[in-house]
Amino acid sequence: MERHKLTITKDKELYQFEVSDHPHHEREQCKFDVFKDGELVASFDPDEQHILHVCKNLGKVPEEVLHLLADKIEAHHWI
Repeated sequence: MERHKLTITKDKELYQFEVSDHPHHEREQCKFDVFKDGELVASFDPDEQHILHVCKNLGKVPEEVLHLLADKIEAHHWI
């Protein structure tokens, strides 16, 4: 599964992530998995309007950063 690199800046701190997309998305799993340093840290799932929501938050990334990350994934039109 291909991973896309995304960088988020929040309060002068740089966060680097890799995002994997499950193209054949099933409702039993989240559509996007987010990795930091090779470790799964969060997952997102789109609603009917293609707005991403946190599906799993393993508590290692601040909530505000996750929201910025969701915005960036939506901007890439991967949904």
